[in-house]
Amino acid sequence: MRASTFHQYLLLCKPRVVVLIVFTAVVGMFLAVPGWPPLLPFIAGTLGIGLAASSAAAINHLLDARTDARMRRTRNRPLATGQLQEHDVLVFALSLGLLAMAVLVTGTNMLTAVLTFLSLIGYAIVYTAWLKRATPQNIVIGGAAGAAPPVLGWVAVTGNLDPQAILLFLIIFTWTPPHFWALAIYRREEYASVDIPMLPVTHGAAFTRLQILLYTILLVIVTTLPYLTGMSGAVYLSGVTVLNLGFLWYALRMMRSKDILLPMHTFAFSITYLMVLFFFLLVDHYVMTFIF
Repeated sequence: MRASTFHQYLLLCKPRVVVLIVFTAVVGMFLAVPGWPPLLPFIAGTLGIGLAASSAAAINHLLDARTDARMRRTRNRPLATGQLQEHDVLVFALSLGLLAMAVLVTGTNMLTAVLTFLSLIGYAIVYTAWLKRATPQNIVIGGAAGAAPPVLGWVAVTGNLDPQAILLFLIIFTWTPPHFWALAIYRREEYASVDIPMLPVTHGAAFTRLQILLYTILLVIVTTLPYLTGMSGAVYLSGVTVLNLGFLWYALRMMRSKDILLPMHTFAFSITYLMVLFFFLLVDHYVMTFIF
């Protein structure tokens, strides 16, 4: 395979998105146990979840190819430009998905494999093929699939669901709407041109800014729950408080400012927010484990 072809297949996997998915899954694994997670489920879980996320991303490219070709943000994607063919992408996506399931079944447990499969279908099929074009609440409902990785990581090393894993799910689930709606405001005209009913298209930018603020307030409450329930301690609380103040600052600025680049700055901050929040969860976990 030529280097350029390899690069196109790599782009199909949305590597930056997959890195964030795998990172939250890995943090879920570490939070699930008091010490270090068992080696085989850790390796198999990380690999399997990453492969499944890559498969879902490739299916998303496949189903959105015609739409991608009409949007400035996505028109340079491999299928949209014709650098890869639909049949080849389908084979690639299915191969990744099957390999992911094989790795998870043999290296972790059946529950992890089933939940990962449901998440893959939820994003690649339910969200991409249906919800995305069916309702302005697409990202709220479809966000359930994107919020699953830390739960998948948790189950990979324990074999069972736990209320604390559900807290991790709720954090990402609540984070997703303000994160994605900020991008949707900036790309409003593009979404409108391809008839995708994102909230800024159907209800306007002002209404969406209000929803971003309300969801950010809800996010502040949800991200405090790990501390309030005793899952995390002062290290996490200190860090998440600073992060929440930052997110609130962006949400309030968006209510008052008409700066056309501010939504993209908010979108970029939200990605950093989630990564750093999970980093604080991880650090706090080991501070509590080994010091207290």
